[in-house]
Amino acid sequence: MLETYKKALWLEYFTVGYNVAEGVVSVLVGYLTGSVALVGFGLDSGIESLSGAVLIWRLTRHGKVSKEEEERVEALSVKLVGVSFLLLGGYVLYGAITKLWLGERPDPTLFGIAIAVASIIIMPLLARAKGRCAEEISSDALKADSRQTWLCSILSAALIVGLGLNYLYGLWWADPVSAIVISGFIFREAYSTLKSKKLCCC
Repeated sequence: MLETYKKALWLEYFTVGYNVAEGVVSVLVGYLTGSVALVGFGLDSGIESLSGAVLIWRLTRHGKVSKEEEERVEALSVKLVGVSFLLLGGYVLYGAITKLWLGERPDPTLFGIAIAVASIIIMPLLARAKGRCAEEISSDALKADSRQTWLCSILSAALIVGLGLNYLYGLWWADPVSAIVISGFIFREAYSTLKSKKLCCC
């Protein structure tokens, strides 16, 4: 059981570190190329890192602090994450619609496609590993996080379609359209987070 907890923590540390790196690079490349889809994807990764950090805290402090303290920290975190998702969804949707309306063409980016491909390979592997650990230690928190990791791979697929169509065929509008799809998933994350009032539940 202890080894499984250690493995779960390692998976979470890796996920948060990867998401932070992915977020920074995605936002930078998206800003330089004018890709609203890539910027939205990167900012989403950053917010998800906050959720992952809360789970790490709970896994490391479980049984060491009072239940009230755990719930207080999570209540504050869930509001921050939920509102952040709402603001991000609005930002990405507004940016996508504006680019479509004004006909602003993002530059094709092979590097952006590489980021999305890496994510669509890594995230399902992480999700499966987290799911197995969650079953072994009976952690609803980790189980919920594994589902969140699966969602990341879906966002990556939407990003690949948008960036790929622009890169291969010059369909510039595919980028903001994929950003609109991504904003829909972000709003869904915001709704689910605020409705459940929990990031996770050990």
